[in-house]
Amino acid sequence: MQLSFMEILKVIFLGVVEGITEWLPISSTGHMLLVDEFLRLNASDAFKEMFFVVIQLGAILAVVLLFWNKMFPFQWKDKTQPVIKKETFSLWLKVVVACVPGAVVTLLFDDYIEAHLHTPVVIANALIVYGVAFILIESWNKKRTPKVKNLTDITYTTALIIGLFQVLSIIPGTSRSGATIIGALIIGVSRVAAAEFTFFLAVPVMFGLSAIKIIKFGFAFTGAEMLILVIGMIVAFAVSVAVIKFLMSFIKKHDFKAFGWYRIVLGIIVLLYFTFA
Repeated sequence: MQLSFMEILKVIFLGVVEGITEWLPISSTGHMLLVDEFLRLNASDAFKEMFFVVIQLGAILAVVLLFWNKMFPFQWKDKTQPVIKKETFSLWLKVVVACVPGAVVTLLFDDYIEAHLHTPVVIANALIVYGVAFILIESWNKKRTPKVKNLTDITYTTALIIGLFQVLSIIPGTSRSGATIIGALIIGVSRVAAAEFTFFLAVPVMFGLSAIKIIKFGFAFTGAEMLILVIGMIVAFAVSVAVIKFLMSFIKKHDFKAFGWYRIVLGIIVLLYFTFA
């Protein structure tokens, strides 16, 4: 592929979209695919399939940076003796449990999903369905007190149930964070704990998905393709830092209904456009 100034601008825009949508429950993959319908990246379909997943590693690195103290399972009593933080280590084991259902389904059905469901109509319908779900669940939650208020209170059973909900995100337009947050809210996890567990869960999930996509694509990147990937990841990282800070501040005072309404409006606009265009 040829790397022009216009292509670089497209990649920067896609990085901004990824950084914003990866952590808000509005579907990053769905937005990336929709953007590509109108602002096509001049690259092969195989490269774009890989790019739209691997660019998310930039967003993941932002989470690792911001939550390093919570995520790193070791601490040092002195400069040479590491000590395991038991709560953090236990939490990572729960994350592994939550990853299993999604890993199995992705390995079995990823190719089929890529071939048949990466369409604007599927994305629009998923945006609307889960937008409605957010509004209904948050209305129901007003009368409930969360059973799990803190991240460390999540049990292995709770983690597995959240992981089962994450399976829904294989459908483009659903949102990985949206599916896990909806599942967590339904079973009584607080908004803050649900969001933080989603951040933990994103790390192995996105590294795993990226590895699968890179292996499928092969390692024969051209210089232009490698540069595009790096630019996209850097932009996604920078934008994600700001968005994560915003989200954690927002959900301490507000619910997720605003994101539900956004999903519904966007989904309707997309359906109308592709129906009458």
